[in-house]
Amino acid sequence: MRQTAPDGRGPVRYGPPVPDTGLPVLPGLAGLLAAAAERTAPEPPGGGPVLREAASGYWWRRGLRTHPEDVVAGPGAPALLLALIAAHGGDLLMPRPCPARWTPQARLLGRPAYHVPTPAECGGVPDPYALLETVRRIRAEGGAPRLLLISVADDPTGTVAPPELVREACEAAVAEGLHVISDETWRDTLHQPRDTVFLSPAEMCPDDVTVVSDLGGALTPAAWPCAVARFPPTAPSHADRWTDRRSRVLDVLTALGAVVPGPVAPAAAHALDEPEDVTVRARLAATVHGRIAGAAHQAVLAAGALALPPRAGRHLYADLGPFRAGLAARGVTDSLELESHLTERLGVPASGGHRFGDELGALRVRIDTGMFLGTTGEERAETLRFRDPLDLAHVARGLTEFGGVLEELR
Repeated sequence: MRQTAPDGRGPVRYGPPVPDTGLPVLPGLAGLLAAAAERTAPEPPGGGPVLREAASGYWWRRGLRTHPEDVVAGPGAPALLLALIAAHGGDLLMPRPCPARWTPQARLLGRPAYHVPTPAECGGVPDPYALLETVRRIRAEGGAPRLLLISVADDPTGTVAPPELVREACEAAVAEGLHVISDETWRDTLHQPRDTVFLSPAEMCPDDVTVVSDLGGALTPAAWPCAVARFPPTAPSHADRWTDRRSRVLDVLTALGAVVPGPVAPAAAHALDEPEDVTVRARLAATVHGRIAGAAHQAVLAAGALALPPRAGRHLYADLGPFRAGLAARGVTDSLELESHLTERLGVPASGGHRFGDELGALRVRIDTGMFLGTTGEERAETLRFRDPLDLAHVARGLTEFGGVLEELR
């Protein structure tokens, strides 16, 4: 059973692009970045006091008691995840499918990684019973499971796990001695926040959960590398650099030189403070992408394929298994070939399920909603301003063409 994460195929250095908002940079954030352009020194490892204080306030507003000494900042979620995995010993468990950056991190560190099935209604969080059975089998074979990675608001499926599932999975993990890393990059991109409940694992298991959030999810442009991690509060009298995981993460970040660029830090701190211009833009972007994701989901279902209804993020995950015969006639028999075929037909990257830990033979693909916003900056800006993006000609045209591509695969 060991090393169950599939190796996949294709270029080693390929990584699916993170779904971007496709929208212009906010003038306020651009101004802060420009004002700090002459700053030559990077942030200290783990982030400076202003950035960590802003991150603390961000989590306080979400009901998580946080102080600057509980926070670490780094140049994007991949760097923080690498440091976190390195700071924890033992084997990793993660849901199937999972974010594309998780499995490569484990491979890079030489850690055994195991994918656990998710329930039928969502992705991002493993089925609790399957999790317990996987832990039992790993230990029976001499493994040492220590770490569970989850994403309540999920990439790639775009679903949001219900609170009862999050609770059951986290309680099962903690009972088995696993530490939980919760990737909450997409928590601020809920399409309908009044109708969708997001429950952070840190709210129910405060001593056993580390939260990671990449600001590129909702608050800053994806090209500005900054992410923050919230560690379980530790009493200073009980912490030292050998047992405190935050200190060990700082050691790894220091060794890697993985620091937030100096000019980015003021803009990132401003975004974490959540002034009105940032929150209004984030809410508008989530609403626009949510409307488009819903329409794309309907196009997938109308063509006869399968997909869970997206509730967050800028993507959905389509299962084209019902098209297997038609795809085989076109020489497409696995997700790698499906990725190549759809990328060519759509003219934009369409990442196959093997990038997210799914079996190579499963015909699944992540569709990013940014492809429907328009091809020019003017079209994308107009999409944001319009009351209903589906009424725009270029959006409607893109969705129609997308549906046509799916129809021809049947």
